[in-house]
Amino acid sequence: MSPLHIVSGVLFFLTPTQGLYAQSESLAPTKAQSAQKSDAYSFSIPAQNANEALTELAKQANTTLLFPFDLAKKVKTNALSGTFTLNEALAQLLEGTELAVVTDESGALSIRSRASLVAKGKQQENAVKKADAGSNGLEKIAVVGTRNSPRSAVDSPVPLDVIGSETLNSQGNSDVLSMLSVMVPSLNVNDQPINDASSLVRPANLRGMSSDHTLLLLNGKRRHRSAVITFLGGGLSDGAQGPDISVIPAYALKQVEVLRDGASAQYGSDAIAGVINFVLKDARVGGHVALKVGGYSEGDGELFQVQLNKGFAIGENGFLNATAEYRQQNGTSRSVQRLDAQSLIDQGNIFISSPSQVWGALDVNEDIKLALNAGADISPTSQFYSFATAARREINGGFYYRNPQTREGVFSRTDPNTGESRLIVADLDGLESGIACPSISLSNNNVLLDPAYQLIADNTTALGANCFAFNEWFPGGFTPRFGGTITDASIAMGVKHELPKGWAMDASATLGYSDIEYTISNTVNPSLGPQTPTSFSPGGVSQVERTLNLDFNKLIQTIFDDPVSIAVGFEWRKETYFQKAGDEASYIAGPFALEPPLGLNQGFSIGSNGFPGYQPQSAGHWSRSNWAVYADLEFYVIEAWQFGVATRVEHFSDFGSTFDGKLSTRYKLNDVFALRGSVNTGFKAPTIGQSNVINVTTAYGINGLEDQATLPPTDLISLQLGATPLTPEESVNFSLGLVMQASESFFATLDYFNIRLSDRISTTSAIPLTDEDISALIAQGRPDAAKYNAAKYFTNDFDTKTQGVDLVVNYNFALNDWSNSLLLAYNWTDTQVERVTLYPSQVEGEIQLLPNLTQARIRMLEDNLPAHRGSITLEQSKDKWAFTWRLNYYGKFYEDHLDASAGMDIYGNALTTFDAQVAWKVFPQTQVTFGAQNLFDSLPDDNPYKGEVGALYPPTSPSGINGAFYYAGIEYTFN
Repeated sequence: MSPLHIVSGVLFFLTPTQGLYAQSESLAPTKAQSAQKSDAYSFSIPAQNANEALTELAKQANTTLLFPFDLAKKVKTNALSGTFTLNEALAQLLEGTELAVVTDESGALSIRSRASLVAKGKQQENAVKKADAGSNGLEKIAVVGTRNSPRSAVDSPVPLDVIGSETLNSQGNSDVLSMLSVMVPSLNVNDQPINDASSLVRPANLRGMSSDHTLLLLNGKRRHRSAVITFLGGGLSDGAQGPDISVIPAYALKQVEVLRDGASAQYGSDAIAGVINFVLKDARVGGHVALKVGGYSEGDGELFQVQLNKGFAIGENGFLNATAEYRQQNGTSRSVQRLDAQSLIDQGNIFISSPSQVWGALDVNEDIKLALNAGADISPTSQFYSFATAARREINGGFYYRNPQTREGVFSRTDPNTGESRLIVADLDGLESGIACPSISLSNNNVLLDPAYQLIADNTTALGANCFAFNEWFPGGFTPRFGGTITDASIAMGVKHELPKGWAMDASATLGYSDIEYTISNTVNPSLGPQTPTSFSPGGVSQVERTLNLDFNKLIQTIFDDPVSIAVGFEWRKETYFQKAGDEASYIAGPFALEPPLGLNQGFSIGSNGFPGYQPQSAGHWSRSNWAVYADLEFYVIEAWQFGVATRVEHFSDFGSTFDGKLSTRYKLNDVFALRGSVNTGFKAPTIGQSNVINVTTAYGINGLEDQATLPPTDLISLQLGATPLTPEESVNFSLGLVMQASESFFATLDYFNIRLSDRISTTSAIPLTDEDISALIAQGRPDAAKYNAAKYFTNDFDTKTQGVDLVVNYNFALNDWSNSLLLAYNWTDTQVERVTLYPSQVEGEIQLLPNLTQARIRMLEDNLPAHRGSITLEQSKDKWAFTWRLNYYGKFYEDHLDASAGMDIYGNALTTFDAQVAWKVFPQTQVTFGAQNLFDSLPDDNPYKGEVGALYPPTSPSGINGAFYYAGIEYTFN
């Protein structure tokens, strides 16, 4: 397939119906078809219009077939009956017509106009070969977005991006999520250096929406969401539970299709911003093995990656395609020394690391990904298919530095009335019993030099042996290491069957599993005093999804000239969310725990510091099920006017039913221009995790580092703070676009979109817990409330309007025997918060209705993603050489540094980066590659608040913070 094609097509999703096939304007099919060209198939096709005949042939051969749709509608084919190879069948079907079968050098088949073949010169043919090999050609593949018969993407009413495997691999990134963010300007992925679970599963934002507003499909089947909830999601994705794109092996992909339009009426919950469909390779023979190494210009982030793909023939027509990937990558550091740490160093504290806290990419200690894709004929009218993925990844990174004189609950305790700060000392033989411990006031001076502290630190004396402070273990403070092991797996299987009277059926079942086991080390449970371990397993979360689908479709003749495509279906899905308790030391209140109201009196905080473990009372599992019925219609009112209708009724066991619909249309103005557009309603159901999860993490608030609890809305603490039950988010989307196809070599689209989303689900900003709140909660049986400085809960909190423009220009041309493919892609997106929920709050003794969202949080929702993003890509090839040049533009952005709403506003400037890659076929089966991502090491402006926590650059910079990445690779292709 050709690489990035942003084209005017409904993403036609065929796998729930007949065999995977698509129609195109005169470009070649995939290598999988080449492998199948010698297989024999049974055909029974009457004489009819070529578009219908070729569609039926592709279905009966269970293959992909590309042809010029507009011309095919005007051509009558011959009848075809009997057993033939694909080549023989096409030759007989098209004999004597204006359509011809073309076979390229690799053996791949395509259907083209005989006249266009006569007119093409050598240079044009070279350009087409380049497009076939995976360049930015004008292939218009329509493969996802409807359950009806496929159409050429140029005849489709909404935009999509089709990214071929060649393009995915023509860059330095090593995971699919980062690859896609480079190729699709409306898809943004920020680095998450220190952001709790978001650092482990980075959220991806399509068209300015949250990460759980984009639905993932694998081979056209709905994919499960990740178990990770992004408690700290950079504002926009706070509280989102989206899918984990990074677990899909890039080497297993034939292509990726990105539908940039709402599709809830077709696929259900989450498809508000769009749909991304990952299509697995299906070659029956041959394979590839690749090795890639690289590193950043700063000398860190070293990458080692091995990839393997192999196809196996099963019987006459069946296949098994297998992929394995292994990756290791070291972390990076884009840090400076914190001002508070430097101050202690200046006072003689020699135990502080430099830097005391690291900002950068996390360590990927082990990343293993597997994928299998299989299919086989059961009978002449039935096919079995199955595919599976599995992944395991270990990630580890830094956390916030614990200052040895100011970290509350570990080293210090501040009197809220007087503001006096004192060193916390554990009296091991008990307060007012045995040897008394000295009281030590803390100031800016180095406490290690305080005579009273030196008495405590001298364990050779009775007083020193009885009195303990964590400064004895960590005289320079400490920085926890936070990470986890992510395990992800899925399996799907189904049967496609041709029913009598032209109906096709697809019955399938899928099972998806996501799990993360958290780890935190180089930290303590302060309440355990000197008995605390320094490494903890604070628990984990899992998500399990089971889905059943039954789909039917048919082409029927009506009053219209062209047949009407009708599809109906049923879906049942069950989701279960698990939360597992941590080891006892990670959550227990030890003998030196916090002061009353718990009645404990040594003053130390409870739980593994940085990420307290899940307690047994918060562990458990919760499930919900839903069913849906849906129908799609697509037809031509007249030859130039295409129309589509989709409806869906869905019922959830926990909150009721929804009804959604979609209308799409395309009107062909002339042979060059067409108008297209759609209007649809959508929804996103609150996830079962959002409704039940309990999580505590350390984050920055307006008063500095504090423990913040994120709670479900039904929790007693949430209710105390004003929570109400969650309801679905509701959206209304519309888009309007212009398509121009001047020739087979030039194609452009311009699309405007508008998404109004009401009752958006997110977490509130952190709400401080007062002494009165804590006392009331303890009285109601929640003693753990004393552990939290502040709490957040899930709520339907605000409404937004997001609008934008996508512009795409594709141009293929030949120059001096060089084949060239030029792609320009640009996106403008603007989000405005139009309504916020008001809550009763007491202000100076009076109850007032005030928003919970801070102005900084609203600004993050609106402006953290750049309003303008674009790229220009030029791919060139000649003989054994291939070059890729890419210019990336990232517009201005806003960052509320540390999400603290503490006045640390960053207004980042626009940035341009440049990527380059050269590939050389040393031997016919061996290719070496050298490249650079961000070749000239362009970096964002320095963080004006870098001294606060040591981040040299704004962590949410859309261009990243790591700078230039250089890489080399070698790939061997075998038969």
